[in-house]
Amino acid sequence: MVQSLADGVGAMGQLHQFLLEFGKEAALKTETDRRLVEAAAGYLTAESEIGFIYSGWAQTALPHKRLPDDQLWEVQTDHVTLVVEPGVRKTDGQPASRVGVPYGSRARLILLYLQSEALRTGCREVALGRSLRVWLGRLGIPIGGKSMKEVREQAERISLCRLSFHINKAGRYGLLNQNLVDSALFEEGVGALLEVAVLSQGFFEQLRRHPVPIEEGAIRQLANNSLALDVYCWLAYRLHALQAPLPVSWKALHGQFGRSVARLDAFRTHFRETLKLALAVYPDAQVDEDARGLILKPSRPPVLPRG
Repeated sequence: MVQSLADGVGAMGQLHQFLLEFGKEAALKTETDRRLVEAAAGYLTAESEIGFIYSGWAQTALPHKRLPDDQLWEVQTDHVTLVVEPGVRKTDGQPASRVGVPYGSRARLILLYLQSEALRTGCREVALGRSLRVWLGRLGIPIGGKSMKEVREQAERISLCRLSFHINKAGRYGLLNQNLVDSALFEEGVGALLEVAVLSQGFFEQLRRHPVPIEEGAIRQLANNSLALDVYCWLAYRLHALQAPLPVSWKALHGQFGRSVARLDAFRTHFRETLKLALAVYPDAQVDEDARGLILKPSRPPVLPRG
């Protein structure tokens, strides 16, 4: 039995090289975590489209788990503070009620789709319905049953919530009290899927000014892991812009990614394993670890600039 090919955060390159030389079946015979082998092998063999997210989402994120429906969400990092206010549903004959802020991996995938399609078409109006179902199918998300119910719920939460991105860096703009979606149309029927969404003008303009390119093939491997999606998008945003190695403390990482884990030592263990999963689908990422935290190093972006 070959020892693990990914014992440390900085050792993920060994796994990618082994897969390229010997293949997935040989890698599965090592002591390497099967999840890492499956993710890396799936990524290396996938045909990939390019997606986009607003840079603010790469520095902050939605909650991973459901909050009480009337509770707002706030997360603060060195340069960005995000506040999300739950929206209000009003139906005929029923009193208005809070629907809660979006959360989890399905909300992140819907947002990724909305942003990618808006930039691809150059239009704030994004068709969902069948197009979203096809896209989710490419990511391996079941197109029915419980999974589709979750998609419908998160689509409604996204269409109704209000948010603020407060940017602290010089020369950057904040989005104050914006809806993500200006207007939305739903299919007929209870719990129907959002059919058409129109991104708010403010959010669309910020997205056009500050897009972060990511790979759909990588997202597919992380589609059911909301924290891994956040970490991958963060690395895609940070690494390629670095001019020199940048230390990031465990305390800072805990503040950005670990609000659901109270103890720092428990967060470190969980985050380290999730980071490996994100690195499994970002072969060019250069990240090391020491006792104080991570060391981010200048790296090629997951999507190279065109022309």
